[in-house]
Amino acid sequence: MLLTDETICAVSTAPGMGAIAVLRVAGPQAIAVVDTLYRSPREGKRLVDQKANTFHFGSIVDGSDVVDDVVVSLYRAPHSFTGEDMVEIACHGSVFIQQRILQLLVQHGVRTARPGEFTQRAFANGKMDLSQAEAVADLISSQSEAARRVAMRQMKGGLSSELHSLRDELLQFCTLLELELDFSEEDVEFADRSQLISLVEKIYKLVSSLASTFKVGNAIKNGVPVAIVGPTNAGKSTLLNTLLNEERAIVSDVHGTTRDSIEDTMVISGVVFRFIDTAGLRATDDVVEKIGIQRTYDKITHASVILAVVDSSLDHDEIVSTLTDISHHVSSADQQMIVVLNKADIPGASVTLDEPTLRNLGSHSQVAISAKQKSGVDELHRLLIEAAGMNINADQTIVTNLRHYEALVRSHEALVRVRQGLVSNLSGELVSMDIHDVLDELASITGEVSSQEVLNNIFAHFCIGK
Repeated sequence: MLLTDETICAVSTAPGMGAIAVLRVAGPQAIAVVDTLYRSPREGKRLVDQKANTFHFGSIVDGSDVVDDVVVSLYRAPHSFTGEDMVEIACHGSVFIQQRILQLLVQHGVRTARPGEFTQRAFANGKMDLSQAEAVADLISSQSEAARRVAMRQMKGGLSSELHSLRDELLQFCTLLELELDFSEEDVEFADRSQLISLVEKIYKLVSSLASTFKVGNAIKNGVPVAIVGPTNAGKSTLLNTLLNEERAIVSDVHGTTRDSIEDTMVISGVVFRFIDTAGLRATDDVVEKIGIQRTYDKITHASVILAVVDSSLDHDEIVSTLTDISHHVSSADQQMIVVLNKADIPGASVTLDEPTLRNLGSHSQVAISAKQKSGVDELHRLLIEAAGMNINADQTIVTNLRHYEALVRSHEALVRVRQGLVSNLSGELVSMDIHDVLDELASITGEVSSQEVLNNIFAHFCIGK
């Protein structure tokens, strides 16, 4: 339990004015303090005498002055979000009323909460582990169905449950190895090395599998970066406008209209994509346009998916030559290039490339579209989801947090050392040290092992009131 006699308060709804605002008060004096400010329509009714998990209509008063009519929600320890006594006050959304009630609470000895302090108290009081607490922030900031689903699964303990059982088994073996040290002179063996190797292999596969999901998880959380590249007048800006369903980029028959990148986002099948329209690729003496083209190549480097847009009404060899130039700038094996054969509505347009040509370009997919006529867009949506690796199982645990990923990578490295030590018949003492490294890294994810500095840094990025 979190040992503190401080009671805290904050506005939990979004800043600004709305129909209703919610103020949250938590701590040992939460109910008593709100009770001093609360007046019920029923004579003699007091909040301190009411049952937990109940709602009460009344007024918040400052002496004889009625500040606002409110609904008070009452929660008692340990059955609340923070594990403490907690009160939520739903008032009208006037910013003035919100601040007036906060001032009254502070005048009665309640402290204003720091960012994330309610969730930090929930973690400290054992209501959730650290990975679940971090998922609360992810859920609040989720911008798509995929991000919501992943955050909700982690908040319900999806990642924690995968780590706990294996960590417990590994801890048991570590205990047996250390017990052997007390009987080293008698040459006894409590920990079955073959079973330990099997367990290490099992954990190794799980950790590797979880770490491998981070690329997808990061894309779900922050959006999949998609660079729209190609020569001038291939229809890149028209395609961006079609995808976004708005006139976001200037469209013109004049070559070199787009000289800098234009970015915007949209949700496709519950996944956020960050589309980046880039300067057209061509030989030019224009200094400004050259800078834009260099930025195009930079955007290719940092994109997860590249839409290589070409005018399919052009000569086949010219199309292949253009795509070859683009493919030379796709440097990572993790990047996916989709060939977009635009202007497919023009008679005589090349609507497909043969498979050998496509493979030589390093691409596995192509689509014929007319950005102007908005045809072929549904197929492009499907290919984007596929290229981004978003066809995930609903029950799959996805790692979205960089801190978790780094801990998994370090535990993976420690597991390699454990495995090598077991194969080399190293002493139990040395193997035990590496096992402790694995245990500590896995425990750091759930917060069983964590420094106050790490905790403060994590919760400082939460919004106030959560």
